[in-house]
Amino acid sequence: MFKKSILSSSLALALVAPSFVMAEVEATIELKNETAIFITDDQTIGQATNMLDKGTDHSGGDVYKFENQAKIFLNGDIGEESSWHAELQIIYDAAATDSEANGGINYRGYEEYTQHDYFRELYVDTEAAGWSLRLGKQQVVWGTADGIKLLDIINPTDFREVNQNVMEDARIPVWMINAERELGDSGNFQVVISQAEKNKIPGLNPSGDSGHPFVMKGPDTIAGQVNGFFNIGNQMSLVAGSFNAAAGPSFGSPTGDLSPFGGLTVNGFAGGGGLGGGFAGLPGYAELNAITQGTNAYVTNLMPVTGTGILDTSWNPSGATSMFEYMPNATFATFNTFDGMSTQWVEDDPDEPNAGFRFKSSLDNGLNYSLNYFYHYNANPDLTMSWHDSNGDKLTVQRVSAGGGGVPDLSTDLSIADIHQITDFGAAPPVTLLLHNGDKSTYYAANQVSPFAPVAMDTNGVSLRFNETYHRVHSIGGSFDYAFETDFAPVVLRGEFLYDKDDRQTVIDKHLLSIGDFTNAFTSQDADYFKYVIGADFTVMTNLLASFQFIQFINLDYVDQDKTCTTQAGQDLGDGAGVAYNIDCSRYTADLSTMSLDNGFQKAEEYKNFISVFFSKPIGEDQLGRWNNITILEEEGGFWNRLDAEYSISDQFIVMGEWNHYWGDENTTFGQLENSSNLQVGFKYIFEDY
Repeated sequence: MFKKSILSSSLALALVAPSFVMAEVEATIELKNETAIFITDDQTIGQATNMLDKGTDHSGGDVYKFENQAKIFLNGDIGEESSWHAELQIIYDAAATDSEANGGINYRGYEEYTQHDYFRELYVDTEAAGWSLRLGKQQVVWGTADGIKLLDIINPTDFREVNQNVMEDARIPVWMINAERELGDSGNFQVVISQAEKNKIPGLNPSGDSGHPFVMKGPDTIAGQVNGFFNIGNQMSLVAGSFNAAAGPSFGSPTGDLSPFGGLTVNGFAGGGGLGGGFAGLPGYAELNAITQGTNAYVTNLMPVTGTGILDTSWNPSGATSMFEYMPNATFATFNTFDGMSTQWVEDDPDEPNAGFRFKSSLDNGLNYSLNYFYHYNANPDLTMSWHDSNGDKLTVQRVSAGGGGVPDLSTDLSIADIHQITDFGAAPPVTLLLHNGDKSTYYAANQVSPFAPVAMDTNGVSLRFNETYHRVHSIGGSFDYAFETDFAPVVLRGEFLYDKDDRQTVIDKHLLSIGDFTNAFTSQDADYFKYVIGADFTVMTNLLASFQFIQFINLDYVDQDKTCTTQAGQDLGDGAGVAYNIDCSRYTADLSTMSLDNGFQKAEEYKNFISVFFSKPIGEDQLGRWNNITILEEEGGFWNRLDAEYSISDQFIVMGEWNHYWGDENTTFGQLENSSNLQVGFKYIFEDY
């Protein structure tokens, strides 16, 4: 109700108010072009279309952005006490990605609640009972940190260019009530009630935004065309069906059973001689590759392939880089569940308002400070997985042991704790994943086979649902700044602090992943965070601003449980020696920006540290321009440097340039974007008092 009432009231105001004051409207029109090119020759994350696509998808000089924009700023009065403001824009980027048709975002033209919204701002300023009110669609800025958002959490962010865009452009204006009141000589109290809206993160949607230049490894692992679980799940369904057919009556026949497939794991097959038969003499992983590529056609990352030949692959669960290598302890009886499954993406957008307040004041000694509180939805989504039947009803996971002859025993029901007790899957009975309706009266699998005969079966296929939800967070923070003179230079010390209570973290359980229990292997769990920025600003030489920051994010509920397991040995059916592998069975907090199949689903840092250095200086004797340079270093070895400048040729015509360079460890936030390094040029032409 909040969202609809604010929107309808504001639109009514926008339509009615100008009719009273049309003669007094002031307009400024800004025309702008930005053109950006890559400066590297290689793929960006998510550009590959299949496992064999290792080539160069772009070259240095290729244009990835050709954005033309017209902004119209309108200002007018309403009576003697109030005024109104609107910021409208028409914008189109001819070189951008458009994945809207596939469930993604239109990065080319209009998209509501992004940088390309037609109505950026639309609000009224007025006074009532001693309060200054700003009502409508707007931005509210609390934080002042360089290159990072800490207290600046009122508005969501469009991360289409990571941190490259200035904050004013990257923020997404939302509808809100913004009320301020002066207290005493220096105090100010602000209350904000705002629409809850989510951040826009490239790649974090059903399409995966393939080809977008700033997709990161984490989103690509969720929805990427090659490495994304969302697409891997669909392909795994087809592979399971092919395996059923290849395995013959003992698996797929309505009168058959699951023996020996309840006792045979993926590594039992791939790490040994497979099944022989038509593949006699080949290692098991080559047989698995042949069956996999029969339907997968080298598209998604199910096997670590290097070519189209059966032997153009490898097998190493100890250093897994492909989906099957991460699930060596899954039985082929579990494939009876996967056969016929599909994946779905379900969004549950926030529907209640955010609310908070800020008190700021100054002490007699010149110290400025603020105290902030915001109760809000975290603008980043929780993404979890769950199983559902063809009617959409949620299903329950049951983990069962193989009984006599390898047939899964429905009477067993292993808990997660039971699974964690298994460290040698060669010595323990293999574990099969089954799904039922909650009371075990109906089981769900592709084929009506024993041991399901005594119970009802649903063979319509199940869906693996990706649930995008949002949670409430209590954000408690504050800031300070203090200016003083030294013999060297004027100095400003400043800081921001934020405690996020009831936030979430993604926890990966590789023990459960190894048996194919996806929905419990990737979970969203409670976590509190403490974040802070300490900075110092110096003005030296001739108006050169030098700023230094230390930034730290601390996970107060960090999960890090190391464990190693042993797989079932590969079965030697006369075609090769069986091999058992030591695999990672750890449970830990994942790094959502960098986790990937190629880095073992990167573990997050308990203490995430950054250092930034910022310089800014006017250009020329008349100071008609300015250059800025910011460098941010991650403790783990990632770097980002942005050098930008603009210069006023005249009062109306401004030219701009920007160079963004990413480098360092490829498994860091910035280092992974090395192939997204770019050069941008542009101009603005301003018509004032139009």
